[in-house]
Amino acid sequence: MNLKFFQRGLAAYAVVGGLSFVTCGAAWAADLPKGVVQGPSVEGITEYRLPNGLKVLLFPDASRPTITVNVTYLVGSRHENYGETGMAHLLEHLMFKGSKGHPDITRQFSDRGMQFNGTTSFDRTNYYEVFQASQDNLDWALRMEADRMTHSFIAKKDLDSEMTVVRNEYENGENSPTNVLMKRMQSVAFDWHAYSRMPIGNKSDIENVKIENLQAFYRTYYQPDNAVLLVAGKFDAGKTLASITTLFGAIPKPKRTLPQFWTVEPTQDGERSFTVRRQGDMQVVMLGYKIPASLHADSNALNYASTILGDTPTGRLHKLLVDSGKASQVFAFPFTGYAPGLEYVGAVVKKDEDLAPVREALTQAVEGFAKNPPTPEEMERAKRAYLNEVERNLADPAQVGLALSETIALGDWRLFFAERDSMAKVTSEQVASAASRYFRRDNRVTGSFIPDEDPQRAVVPPAPSLQSVLKDFKPQVGASNAEDFDPSQANIMKRTTVVTAGGVKLALLPKKNRGQTVTVSLRQHMGDEKNLFGKATAQGLSMAMLTRGTSKYSRTELADAFEKLKFAGDLHQFQTTRENLPEALKLVAHVLREANFPAAEFEQMRKQALVGLEASRNEPPSVATRALNQHFNTYPKGDPRYTPSLDETIAEIKAATLDDVKAFHRDYYGTVPAEIAIVGDFDAKAVEPLVDQLFGAWKAPMAVAPVLEKPADIQPIHEVLNTPEKENGFYVARLNLDLNIDDPDYPALMLADYIFGGGGLKSRLMDRIRQKDGLSYGGSSYLAPGDLDRAGKFGIQAIAAPQNLAKVDAAVREELERVRKDGFTAAELAGAKSGLLQQRIQTRATDDGLASGWTNYLYLGRTFTWSAEFEKRLAAVTLPELNAAFRKAIDPAKLSVVMAGDRSKMGTATKPAP
Repeated sequence: MNLKFFQRGLAAYAVVGGLSFVTCGAAWAADLPKGVVQGPSVEGITEYRLPNGLKVLLFPDASRPTITVNVTYLVGSRHENYGETGMAHLLEHLMFKGSKGHPDITRQFSDRGMQFNGTTSFDRTNYYEVFQASQDNLDWALRMEADRMTHSFIAKKDLDSEMTVVRNEYENGENSPTNVLMKRMQSVAFDWHAYSRMPIGNKSDIENVKIENLQAFYRTYYQPDNAVLLVAGKFDAGKTLASITTLFGAIPKPKRTLPQFWTVEPTQDGERSFTVRRQGDMQVVMLGYKIPASLHADSNALNYASTILGDTPTGRLHKLLVDSGKASQVFAFPFTGYAPGLEYVGAVVKKDEDLAPVREALTQAVEGFAKNPPTPEEMERAKRAYLNEVERNLADPAQVGLALSETIALGDWRLFFAERDSMAKVTSEQVASAASRYFRRDNRVTGSFIPDEDPQRAVVPPAPSLQSVLKDFKPQVGASNAEDFDPSQANIMKRTTVVTAGGVKLALLPKKNRGQTVTVSLRQHMGDEKNLFGKATAQGLSMAMLTRGTSKYSRTELADAFEKLKFAGDLHQFQTTRENLPEALKLVAHVLREANFPAAEFEQMRKQALVGLEASRNEPPSVATRALNQHFNTYPKGDPRYTPSLDETIAEIKAATLDDVKAFHRDYYGTVPAEIAIVGDFDAKAVEPLVDQLFGAWKAPMAVAPVLEKPADIQPIHEVLNTPEKENGFYVARLNLDLNIDDPDYPALMLADYIFGGGGLKSRLMDRIRQKDGLSYGGSSYLAPGDLDRAGKFGIQAIAAPQNLAKVDAAVREELERVRKDGFTAAELAGAKSGLLQQRIQTRATDDGLASGWTNYLYLGRTFTWSAEFEKRLAAVTLPELNAAFRKAIDPAKLSVVMAGDRSKMGTATKPAP
């Protein structure tokens, strides 16, 4: 079914998967509301169907104080017609513009501190919101989703502004060589099927689509019989089903018939090639092979072929091309769904090196895969990685809607569990057999057309029926021992033991978790202001080298050891399970202390770093941000706080030696002092002495002290930097503040930043540059106070087309001046307080948030009692205090601005606004 691998390709290789749901009690079996029919139940999830056709999935789970409401509509870019590409995605944007009963949805999201988003793929459109569990929040979310299902405005005025925002999103994607190459691959590989176009659509279609077309599309597909509603988290199933029946059941069952699609992509009859020529700083070679739809049995075998080929550092392609120095990076992933799709395989190569040998080696490795079936070790590693990833992700109920959205699009949510079960049964022979049918010359997209008397075509079979796929499927039975954890500061303090283990400050917070997960946060300290002079490059390279080999393990063996321990994260912030925690701590300590810095890995890592730096040379965000940071630099070259230029960084990495890196590790690494926090399912009595044994006495030879920054009054600049042939540009601004986290004005400034630009889509900044002016897809502000020093800062950033950068600059200054003149409103203050406080609760409800919070507080000599007192100060801020603090701290005349983009597209309007 390709869930994990499909989403990896769709979202820059981000994986969403899961192993198993565990039941938090039997499926709700009370009397059902009139007309509601109960469907199948699988591992804690129960399906219901309303008379109007709406499917409802309920997953009650009290282990976390949050609720997720997720709506999946069975419509995506493959449902679009000629001239309407990108329409499904554009409609997704308009769904946030308001509805009959909820005219200001994003404001209410912000006021309630809800996390929310919408995504569009080939086969479905998905909306979700995650929020603090309360009946009021849940009732509002359900009313809003029912209202916007059929009563969204979808208005011409909103299309006029949002079209330019979506176009800017399109332009931002055009900056990435890999994204552009993938887009071209889809269009070259498919002759007729709608998978030939990415969901973002064609630029001219985005610009010219008619509001009448969008409204018709909305009326056709946004109906209850074409949607699946899922509620997961801490809620009452009976009350929620009754509420859903009332709210969504009032929507009439539509009388229309959904359109039918019959186009089938013909078998490819020869290799194809294409070239994209644009200015850039790295090379990419990419192969594409047609593969079956996600429902086909071969799909799972091809998933494993992808992992065995493309994984880093254990994959065949990594060993063949990266270890040998021919490429700096490799990848492989399938990109498919309801219909047959593509297998992507590729490599990134340095700009000035020969691409032909890499292309040839890549092609031979893929098309020769079937002659070298996966070894037992490769199959075990691939299965272990898949199942670990699945188990970690679906241990969190908030991820359920995202995890199931792709299989919902295939026709039935239970396919997710069927895939998990069938993946465990795939054999090496099946993987090799599937590869032999599809990884073939005449099914490849990379070569030129060549007449051939003996074509080797690959026939992609149709998807089987759902009935045949599910006929042997049997739901698994699970159990949960997760607790209903109260994330209040008082409870956190009550439940946490703070001790000193040798030279380590240690916070221990045991709690029962789904999947017996446990999170560890480790905060190391290295050197001081004087002894770190000239050591920045060695410090960075030593950190990057830690997991590339130790006295006991090669890089591959180390990666396998981490997977066996269900280890997710990095050495300083990771998740594992109760039974694996002791060995995970031992392995982390071993890696930190006994990294052996293999010479071959050092050269590989250096090459990867240089390729990445060169690739950033003309990227607008990198160019603008680095220039602004250099402007604010007040330290001499070599100082650990110094901001180097790109060329300085490249020169330092080229000049660095392995001996420099080893020496840094020898002289600076230690865990005395350090802070460690452990949160989750573990035995505190057993862990405390183990931490003391592993970390309590390891002291570095070099002295350790905080490297503090000094507040500096920097003269403002206004610079425009040229990044030729980049479709999108970048705006960044900053001013320094003499500000510490304990200052009386800080709570008011935090709220002001949230209202101005830190609060997401409904902030003043986004209201102006996105909602009103349609200049930018994304922008935000940030406020960073000093903790041990007073070196604070306030900053703003946004993406925009080069020709719109000056307008963004003018809009930012106008909004800042408007606040200084008119101030914020009482309603904005109330919304900011509500949003920030609920966000803080949600952060404390996560083990990651608790663990990293504890290490930070231990370092600063604080506890969560300080957090509670700070929130009291936050809640007590008055409107006069809010406006006075902003006016005192934020002076637009002192704002330094750097914009980067293609100057040929900017025109002359790039001077600072008066």
